[in-house]
Amino acid sequence: MILVTGATGYFGKLTIDFLLSKGIKASQIAALVRNAEKATDLSKKGLKICIGDYNDYPSLIKAFSGIDKLLFVSGTDLANRTSQHEQVLKAAMAAGIRHVIYTSGEAKTEGPDSPLWTFTEAHVKTEKWLKESGLTYTILKNSLYLEYIPYFIGNVLETGMIYLPAGNGKISAALRSEMAEATAVILATEGHENKSYHFVNSEAYGYEDVARYITEITGKTINYISPTEEEFRATLQQQGIAIPEEYIAIILAQARGDGEIVSDDMEKLIGRKLTPMKAFLQGVYQRG
Repeated sequence: MILVTGATGYFGKLTIDFLLSKGIKASQIAALVRNAEKATDLSKKGLKICIGDYNDYPSLIKAFSGIDKLLFVSGTDLANRTSQHEQVLKAAMAAGIRHVIYTSGEAKTEGPDSPLWTFTEAHVKTEKWLKESGLTYTILKNSLYLEYIPYFIGNVLETGMIYLPAGNGKISAALRSEMAEATAVILATEGHENKSYHFVNSEAYGYEDVARYITEITGKTINYISPTEEEFRATLQQQGIAIPEEYIAIILAQARGDGEIVSDDMEKLIGRKLTPMKAFLQGVYQRG
């Protein structure tokens, strides 16, 4: 039995759909959710619905009973997810789960001096705990989703520019759907025990590339301007724009080159080339 956590989120739902398309029977898949009402579509597909919360250890023990493979989707509560993850792993060990597949994060720099430490601290500790736990594990080091790029660059067709303090840094962002498909391959097959995979694109892109691609796609000239962090924050303040601090951290990490890791791991898993940046942007900005 495979249990997918975060089953009502985008990534969890996509992974379940890919599992079903790859021939895994619905009766062999369980979905961990906090609210049964939000899982009616999953229930209609024939999945077993388990109610559980990363903050509720007894609920995890109950949900994990009889599970062979656990897709452990990392929590989104940044302030509490390190302690949540510790509970999930303790429950997995207590319930006798055979194999844990964990969605971690990809970054060149992993330490308190990284702008991404707010994100990566839980990942670094969870990976360490997994490797020390005696559980069979597979670690998926996920990059930024390509789908986030339009949010980072804003309404460029109106402003005519991308204004971000990312310097010449590049990012090997990949489609969330392709990450979910590769995850489903790992869940549905053997041979992934005690391995780590880089869930990143096979090419890294800078915002100069993004500006050029959108220019080519739309015919509207888009320029990339990279201010200093101080200039960027001052501009946001002057314009009354509020951007979550964690988004700024991602951009600053890109400027340092933390997002430039590339790999063909996902391509080998899904058996084809990954969607490149320009093809993704074509779908977003193509003129009607």
